[in-house]
Amino acid sequence: MSNNKNNNQPLVTGGQLVNFRDSWKVFSMVAEMIEGLKFLKEIKNEVTILGSARLPSNNKYYKIAQELGYKLARAGFAVLTGGGPGIMEASNKGAYEAGGESIGLNIQLPFEQRINPYVKKAIAFEYFYTRKVMLTAPANGFVFFPGGFGTLDELFEVVDAIEMGQMEKTPIILIGKEFWQPVIDFIRKQSAKKIKAVKEEEIDSWYIVETADEAFELLKETEDATSIESETTNNPYMQGDINWRMFRIMSELVSSFDFLTDNVPMKSVTVLGTKEIKAKTKYYEEAYEVGKMLAKKEYITITGGGTGMMEAANKGAIENGGKSIGVFMKTKNKEILNKFTNKTIGFSFPFVRKMTLMASSEVLVFFPGSLGTMHNLFEILTLMETNKISGVKVVLYGKDFWEPMREIINNLYLNFKTIGHNDRELINIIDSPEELEQYL
Repeated sequence: MSNNKNNNQPLVTGGQLVNFRDSWKVFSMVAEMIEGLKFLKEIKNEVTILGSARLPSNNKYYKIAQELGYKLARAGFAVLTGGGPGIMEASNKGAYEAGGESIGLNIQLPFEQRINPYVKKAIAFEYFYTRKVMLTAPANGFVFFPGGFGTLDELFEVVDAIEMGQMEKTPIILIGKEFWQPVIDFIRKQSAKKIKAVKEEEIDSWYIVETADEAFELLKETEDATSIESETTNNPYMQGDINWRMFRIMSELVSSFDFLTDNVPMKSVTVLGTKEIKAKTKYYEEAYEVGKMLAKKEYITITGGGTGMMEAANKGAIENGGKSIGVFMKTKNKEILNKFTNKTIGFSFPFVRKMTLMASSEVLVFFPGSLGTMHNLFEILTLMETNKISGVKVVLYGKDFWEPMREIINNLYLNFKTIGHNDRELINIIDSPEELEQYL
């Protein structure tokens, strides 16, 4: 995944290859965004249901999803899924049997190679990022069933966007306490209490339920939160005239492609983690040492450009003669950027920023973090699991923080069969800059 001028390696996005020297990819991605938004513009009162493609029809969660799809459709809601098998098929089947709107947004992945037969309206996507925008941007409520890396990625993307004010607050419903409670406990204990990177009130706003009836009760009064062309939303994918928005997205994609081509000519490591960690604390100091080590090893240090872990790694790199890059988000015309970078680039559209952060490194180091860090982690694991990227290593820094995550990932395979046996080995947990140096 390195963007070496002599190597010309592409980024793989989960659907189609994206080569940062192939400018025509910009047009195809933007065209896909336009088609997707036009498709969704005709749909009202949508509720997005997400969950594993691997759960069979005799699984209890399949039956609950089918029942919920039926109830939602009977109440006039459009049921929106990824269009594949498992939980998606069950939800679409319920909506279909109720005579309601049953919609699928499909992509070619190893476990989702077909549109299930209960989808009435469908659109297919080549690109992983554009499909996820369509699944998450317009919904008026989200229901998450047990799933694998992809489901966890989608959950954390949604709750992170809501926390940052980039999406309207909508019901977040998690079905299955046996599956979701360990995930919630991890976020509460590790992210909220241990490093204070998220408020517990945010976690408390999510609902864990066991039945279709409970989920429906939480959704039945939900109304359209926004539209594809809104003048009041803070959601960047829904703001203003759709055509003008596409020009802005195209501009950011071109800028991203050019920036990576010009500024990442050598090996690089992306460092991620919470912005809330303060200077002179353990993890801040260790992130500084990681940046310092990368500089001495002649790696480029790439971060999200903000405070906390990002600032520490950038600072360690630049103060020791290294190259330090910040890829930051623009929020309400305000640039949140630390001062320890040689080069920076900012984006208004989160998916372009994520592509840029992920596109240039063969090693991704995740320091302790919260919702955004979890989203980035499970997004890259999804791409790795589905064999859409290769040669990428995921390193989790800090055993005290990350070790409970290993048990959660093991349970995805052992108790729920939502990931494969080898997928458990995609993460590596380390505890010092020296371990990372040896790993590199």
